[in-house]
Amino acid sequence: MRAVGVTEFGGPEALRVVDVPAEPLGPGRVRLRVTAAAVSPTDTHLREGAYAGRDPVQEFPYVPGMDAAGVLTEIGPEVETDLQGGDRVMAVVVPSGAHGAYREDLVVPAGSVARSPAGSTDAEAATLPMNGLTARLALDLMALRPGQVLAVTGAAGAFGGYVVQLGKADGLTVVADASEADEQLVRDLGADVVVRRGDDVADRLRERFPDGVDGLADGAVQDALVLPAVSDGGTVATVRGYRGDGQRGLRVHPVLVRRYAEEQAALDRLRQQAEDGVLTLRVARTLPAERAAEVHRLLADGGVRGRLVLTF
Repeated sequence: MRAVGVTEFGGPEALRVVDVPAEPLGPGRVRLRVTAAAVSPTDTHLREGAYAGRDPVQEFPYVPGMDAAGVLTEIGPEVETDLQGGDRVMAVVVPSGAHGAYREDLVVPAGSVARSPAGSTDAEAATLPMNGLTARLALDLMALRPGQVLAVTGAAGAFGGYVVQLGKADGLTVVADASEADEQLVRDLGADVVVRRGDDVADRLRERFPDGVDGLADGAVQDALVLPAVSDGGTVATVRGYRGDGQRGLRVHPVLVRRYAEEQAALDRLRQQAEDGVLTLRVARTLPAERAAEVHRLLADGGVRGRLVLTF
């Protein structure tokens, strides 16, 4: 089976087309023919070897990718589902060794799969699972009540954009950061208030909310810099393991999407929200899987709005 991975860790040039064996279809699992795989910063870390020590599989090739979309081709034993072979589906993938989304043939737990949103392309569907579930988990951990104020940094990005839209759907007042170039995009996503992004964003948030915001989702990975924006006893969701400084009773939640990787009901709810127009599926560009190195370079250059997607 054709995949894109690395036979040694390194920069984008390390990515190449490799042959991998078909994965066995065990109990509780389903098989997909992947036609689209979205690219994320997590994929670049895997390519560089950042997760090699954590991965129980210690042999090459390593195949990145946490988002897949395509066609359901086979259902294993002990699977209770209303899905059928031939259905268009999307999946969140927890990579391990050659098991990643950048491959034509993929086996995943049935709980990691939902129908693709009606009317979406496979590339659009591939942008939803990982970042959508991460955004949902962040909001669930913060547990804000309708009417409370949520701040979002990195709001023009994939994770941040979904937090803005899901936060609004949850009845929150959303204040988000943006560059001048991205301000209209972030407003269109539904932010009630937009402040200029930057290392001083906490000061800008306090100017608008002198008592501090109730919760903050830190998609910009600013960590300690944004904590002053949050009211005493408030809550923060982070995406790179930051756990706060222990001050002012702040409740800091590192968000790991692996916790929701088999929350099929949550993934299917995201599907419904995309169909209802609550969530916007943003594709920046699609490129054939053979050009994965180019896609990783584009991501590294920054400024990408929406997701880059590899197609098979």
